[in-house]
Amino acid sequence: GEVCRARDPRLGRDVAIKVSVQQFTDRFEREARSIAALNHPNVCTLYDVGPNYLVMELVEGPTLADQIAQGPIPLEEALGIAKQIADALEAAHDKGIVHRDLKPANIKIRHDGSVKVLDFGLAKSMEPVEVGPDSPTMLSAVGTILGTAGYMSPEQARGKPVDKRADIWAFGVVLYEMLTGKRLFQGEDLVETLAAVVHKEPDLSGVPEKVRPLLKRCLVKDPKKRLRDITGMEFLLAEPPATVTAPSQSRLGKTTWWIGAAAVFAAIAAGLGFVHFRETPPPVQTLRYTIGAPEGSTVHSFALSPDGRTLVIAAAVNGKRQLWLRAMDGLQAQPMPSTEDATYPFWSPDSRYVGFFAENKLKKVAASGGPSQSLCDAPDGRGGTWGRDDVILFSTFGAHNIRRVAAAGGVPADVTTARGDQKHPVLLPDGRHFLYMTGGADAQTRGIYVSSVDGKENRRVLADLSGAVFAPSALGGRAGHILFVRENTLMALPFDAVSAKVAGDVFPVAEGVGLISNNSYLPASVSDKGVLIYLTGGLPAGINQIGWFDRSGKSLGPVGAPGRVDYPALSPDEKLVAYRVSAGPVTDLWIRDLSRGTEARFTTTTASNNGTPFWSPGGDRIVFTSNRKGGTPNLYQKASNGSGQDEPLLPNSLGDYSTQWSRDGRFIVYSENDPKNKIDLWVLPTEGAAADRKPIPFLRTEFNENQGQLSPDSRWMAFASDRSGRYEVYVRPFPPGEGEWTISIAGGQQPRWRADGKELFFVGADGKMMAVPVKAAAGAKPSLEAGVPAALFDAHMVNNGTLFEYDVTADGKRFLINTTSTASSASPPLTVVTNWNAGKK
Repeated sequence: GEVCRARDPRLGRDVAIKVSVQQFTDRFEREARSIAALNHPNVCTLYDVGPNYLVMELVEGPTLADQIAQGPIPLEEALGIAKQIADALEAAHDKGIVHRDLKPANIKIRHDGSVKVLDFGLAKSMEPVEVGPDSPTMLSAVGTILGTAGYMSPEQARGKPVDKRADIWAFGVVLYEMLTGKRLFQGEDLVETLAAVVHKEPDLSGVPEKVRPLLKRCLVKDPKKRLRDITGMEFLLAEPPATVTAPSQSRLGKTTWWIGAAAVFAAIAAGLGFVHFRETPPPVQTLRYTIGAPEGSTVHSFALSPDGRTLVIAAAVNGKRQLWLRAMDGLQAQPMPSTEDATYPFWSPDSRYVGFFAENKLKKVAASGGPSQSLCDAPDGRGGTWGRDDVILFSTFGAHNIRRVAAAGGVPADVTTARGDQKHPVLLPDGRHFLYMTGGADAQTRGIYVSSVDGKENRRVLADLSGAVFAPSALGGRAGHILFVRENTLMALPFDAVSAKVAGDVFPVAEGVGLISNNSYLPASVSDKGVLIYLTGGLPAGINQIGWFDRSGKSLGPVGAPGRVDYPALSPDEKLVAYRVSAGPVTDLWIRDLSRGTEARFTTTTASNNGTPFWSPGGDRIVFTSNRKGGTPNLYQKASNGSGQDEPLLPNSLGDYSTQWSRDGRFIVYSENDPKNKIDLWVLPTEGAAADRKPIPFLRTEFNENQGQLSPDSRWMAFASDRSGRYEVYVRPFPPGEGEWTISIAGGQQPRWRADGKELFFVGADGKMMAVPVKAAAGAKPSLEAGVPAALFDAHMVNNGTLFEYDVTADGKRFLINTTSTASSASPPLTVVTNWNAGKK
């Protein structure tokens, strides 16, 4: 943040106000207020905490970093400063507060010589900058990295939990820097600096002997052997330095002089032999550069070919998403025909074919060009991987587990048996093991798993909610790395590809790398030759914007701020809108008052994913989908004012998603992910005796039928089905009877009725909002006449597969649409790193 000097007129004092670019969380405010209770003359006082600012004591004078920049500080002066720093740490540690980011830039020297330590537990900067005296402070959480690279303790650098001993390590590093004027741990980049912290033994030959015992105890890499309390500083300073006494000449004996001489000659000869036979090869050079995505595009996903020669990108340009190919030695990407709507591309092992998901199918296309080929049904694909035995593993939204199919096509079969939010499979080099991630709100089950295609192994490797890729050893050995994202940092975990077990400690690779979309897709890819490509910039495809549009597509203004929002649903009086907000692994429903501009959380469960809200006709209740603790999604209802408990509607669930509460209030329409019949349409009566309120199947076939919408008079059911090979919109009588009418012509999903039942809206395969006039006739043999679909405008709608991302007013004149935010519409360049792991230890 920025720090401003200000005047407090109430108390007549000057203060410093630190303003953050983002609002603080509740947890941050609680921590800040506990730190405000820390009252010590060597600690900068925190006066107040606001939504995005801190009011602190104004401390005049230079920082310790400014002092060190002028050269080494004399011993007695340095020890005087160190004593005051130690007093501040002691006061904080007594209250259970750990600084976690002690460094010269956080220490001020007032003009009277007194010391003030700043930013106790508060420094949290996310900007990736070059490592230097003020290198970045990294976000804190259990199992993640916090601190400034050159001052972090080894346990911090390894992402392990820390306590006050981390401050004692940093104290030693700061004292060394005061006495020598030099950084103790540094490198050309962040990775080298952290590697030095973890592996390099500090050289204390340049500091006075008086302080060496203290520094040795502060800088022990094992925290269990490190100085436990900073109060031990004075004792160690009083400890006399150890000396080594050489043996006397008389005790050695004159007759044995030749033994020492022979040893010297032997050492010289051995050294020469070692140099001659074990010359270190020249270091492998790492090259880092950027390449652009297709101009003006939003990158959805990408994959580098195993041979490292070609990059395939799923990117949207002007609302149209398709695959683009870019040769790594070329200047720009070229679009691939026959790949419209493509997501999550992946390569065949020989780099000749690209697999991808489009139009609810798993497809492949030759990298050299030509038409794509459908391999099997795959509604809303969530990632795939191609094995050397020409078997593809993949995941879809409906199946919730990992499946396999032949690369030539066929009927898919389950690989994992346990159902869950499983996605992004990645085969390991042995062809038997694979990685995948499981999402959900349950911290005990979500994370990155390793499993086997024979189903005999399945265990969690990491608890991080992130997609992962495997980077094989560039030398062809069994060792490799799992790459994943933790707190907006690309991390690497050494992993043995043969035993499928962890082989080392996690270390950071690149900062500013965030997961893309709510599916936790990792925006990184590695070739077999050690070329790494990643995308920085956080969540470009996950930041959406709900907004109003008229029938011509003219924007009528946004609704709320951009964010990870989904599934907008208008209340019957059109004064409120319910929608989902994603925050990490948990998703909750919120309700926004459109006239007042206020919003409030609707669901409050702490271990669930909630979504797909739909209002009752009277607006007094909302039906929605929720999966508790990562379990199977079920239907719930709750009073729209937020009172009362969530009421489950179905005793048993195979994975149910609400799609409508009928306008006459008599039925709740929902879809069910039956593994035997794919996605089916059901209705749940809401009236009558309890025995009569049992689920009724409306349409169950071997195809996917979804997005059911009853007409305003509940005589007709509009829905989407993929029976033709792609989703089209159909209408059938309700209750089920004879006849069926096709509404869309060239693909369509998400049908919605106008309030008078005379018009149907849907989203075309090309992303346009479509409208169809409808004339229905009731009677003994119901009939329906549908007009020609007319394109209203390009919706630029967020593609969430088989779920609704828009609503329409009763008169059909305004549309509430969830679109890709313009703030994130253009993706940043992709970063390429050759020999990415050349500098690792």
